[in-house]
Amino acid sequence: MFAPAPFLLKDASVSRVMTQVCLALVPGIAAYAWLVGPAILVQLVIASLAALLAEAAMLRVQGKPLGMFLADGSAVVTAWLIALTFPPLAPWWLVVTGTVFAIVIAKQLYGGLGQNPFNPAMVAFAVCIVAFPALMSQWPSVGLQLSLADQINVILGLAPRVDALAGATPLDAMKTALKLADGSVSVTQLLANQDIYGNFAGRGWEWVAAGYLLGGLWMWQRKLITWHVPTAFIGALVVVAGGLWLYNPAQFANPLFHLLSGGSMLGAFFIATDPVSGCTTPRGKLIFGAGAGLLAYIIRVFGGYPDGVAFAVLLMNLCAPVIDLLTQPPIFGMKDKA
Repeated sequence: MFAPAPFLLKDASVSRVMTQVCLALVPGIAAYAWLVGPAILVQLVIASLAALLAEAAMLRVQGKPLGMFLADGSAVVTAWLIALTFPPLAPWWLVVTGTVFAIVIAKQLYGGLGQNPFNPAMVAFAVCIVAFPALMSQWPSVGLQLSLADQINVILGLAPRVDALAGATPLDAMKTALKLADGSVSVTQLLANQDIYGNFAGRGWEWVAAGYLLGGLWMWQRKLITWHVPTAFIGALVVVAGGLWLYNPAQFANPLFHLLSGGSMLGAFFIATDPVSGCTTPRGKLIFGAGAGLLAYIIRVFGGYPDGVAFAVLLMNLCAPVIDLLTQPPIFGMKDKA
């Protein structure tokens, strides 16, 4: 027996989708909180409040109903992605600045949800790392022994920023060490330092990446995303990293290091898959994901920033309309004419 028309099988509202995206982020957030402490939970709250207030102010200016738009959850998802890509002990005002810029400039000034050509969270990251490079590079040492109260005081500026907060990410540490050594130190020697790099790609950060991978696979199973973008992103990253690693293993890290460090998994499943600022056609998604993965590797290895996911996604956002235009399937019955 077939179901009667109109074949509406499940609720696919924006709020339902955004809620599931937040749930998919929970494994990564849990690993993050275990790794560096509960400060990340504080940043999630700060970013969420800033996003909702900024969105409410813009909706009020435009005369739009607050309840309907604030309840869709899109502002909260943007806020969570910002908090997860900023240093966990960054000053509160830095997180608020990035979040407000994302909501007001990158989202609402373009017309709101569904109209923004760029991923708002990545716009926030790019703006803040250019404007405040020192603060955006202060990551806490793994195993930092600070109580929740002390971490909150650091975030709110009520306590001095200790030296342990000035550590670099594994990606940045490797790039800096290779540059300063000028060929006298190999990647293999650097990776032997388990205090920084752990067993694979950064002491403890592999578990955070695994959490994002788990959440991303759950979203794929729930059909919130398709396989095209994550597969192409990861595939391109593995191919280029593996090729250069095989060519010169002394100067280039293996693909596993690049997959499990930085924002690779978060970018592949939660950022590059944005349906608004990304591509919509199946072939377009493959091109978009592969381009983002390739650019992320080039920027993080040869560029001036420790990780290239944000800039790679923004550059591909620029190309998305053209990619979609060139990869549109022919209209049914007009294949020959196309």
